[in-house]
Amino acid sequence: MVVQVPAGAGQAADAVAVRAVAPAQAWAVGSAAYYGLFVIILATALNFMDAQIFTMLAQRIKADFILSDEQLGFLLGPANIIFYVLVGIPLARLVDVYPRKYVLAAGVAVIGGITALGGLAQNFVQLFMSRMLIGAGGSAHAPGSYSMLADYFPPLRLPRAIGLLQLGFISGNVLGIYLGGVLLTLVATWPVVHWMGLTIHGWQWVLMMVGAPGLVIAVLLLLAKEPPRRGVMAHGQAVPMRAVLREIWTRRAVYLPLFIGLAFSATEFLGLGVWRPAFLARTYGWSPARIGNWMSVVILVSYLLGAFVGTVLAEWLAKRYRDSHVRAATILFALAAPCEILAPLMPSGELSLLCVFGGGVCGLASAVPQNAAIQRITPNEMRGRVTAIYLFMFIFFGSFGGQLIGSVTQRVFGHDADLWKSIELTAAILLPLAAFTISLGVKPYGREVERIERLEARSAS
Repeated sequence: MVVQVPAGAGQAADAVAVRAVAPAQAWAVGSAAYYGLFVIILATALNFMDAQIFTMLAQRIKADFILSDEQLGFLLGPANIIFYVLVGIPLARLVDVYPRKYVLAAGVAVIGGITALGGLAQNFVQLFMSRMLIGAGGSAHAPGSYSMLADYFPPLRLPRAIGLLQLGFISGNVLGIYLGGVLLTLVATWPVVHWMGLTIHGWQWVLMMVGAPGLVIAVLLLLAKEPPRRGVMAHGQAVPMRAVLREIWTRRAVYLPLFIGLAFSATEFLGLGVWRPAFLARTYGWSPARIGNWMSVVILVSYLLGAFVGTVLAEWLAKRYRDSHVRAATILFALAAPCEILAPLMPSGELSLLCVFGGGVCGLASAVPQNAAIQRITPNEMRGRVTAIYLFMFIFFGSFGGQLIGSVTQRVFGHDADLWKSIELTAAILLPLAAFTISLGVKPYGREVERIERLEARSAS
């Protein structure tokens, strides 16, 4: 059913006259929904495991390919987003039109295959190209995942489903760090292999090992049940991209604080993440094995706690405020900032990781209400592309966070040992900006949720 909504004077949230709302449907949250969630978690874990293992290989890649910090920053950051810019949002249209499980399965298969092939790269350019293709393969994963979950689970349970989805992020990061340390130690004594004109270093075997699970997970995704779409347009087709952009601009008071706040936080959090192993090695002299052991524990515990805190806080605030999701994200951003600012100043690696622990809890917890907010206010027929644009801000600016820290180290401070200064400078600027920016969306988001609830009540009557 299509509902006509008159635009209220001075209220951007009511500026769009027509919003598609489906008739009331029963939610059957059963085994099919939880199996779908389970395999999406596995696919998410693979994505982040690949990325984290690559960061663990950074120092070896730099030495064997004779790279500068700036070149290494390009591999750790922009390489993953070049193709996302070109194909990520167009691929997200597939999420709005075709069965999402097929889109997700294809992406996972591409990630696994290209990761393995990246182990054959012979120079910076070839490795850069492989990371670009991996970024393309993963570009539709998050839009498809969140879109499926929003149709599997009702709004009150969606934060919990998104909280559980963070287990994929957590396990992927933890396994990536732990396995990266273990596998690097394993291949450290392997000789350099010369085969058919190729030179294969020990770390390249690691890439080949971690790519194989992608095909298995792709098959498991194909076995998931595609959930029925809720709230779709009457003609059953995805709307044009210009309509998606118009939707975002009309509700810019809600979307822009979420988008820009995410950009600031991602630049810092992802930039810190890719440089954390190098920071511990350069500042405190830690070995890869020690880094892997400590960071895997810190990330595992802090992220598990963060997923729990984010879910509980979002659900608790939802009983009291319509703006609960953005309110929760603002609180968590504000708590994360001092933790990350203090981390590089600590006199020991253990104390630094204790601060990282606090930042990890708040940072991961903030992902639950942020993603729930986007799914709650976005029409189904636009959800894939709006999510893709939202996550583009995360990936694009987050990827350049790694580049930013590398460039500041090289061009401002001029010495590898000053990496900690770059981390401190960027944290002190970007994280307070992130908390302030997202706070601007609290009241507009509450008004938008109120508007959607009125539409849903009318459609059910």
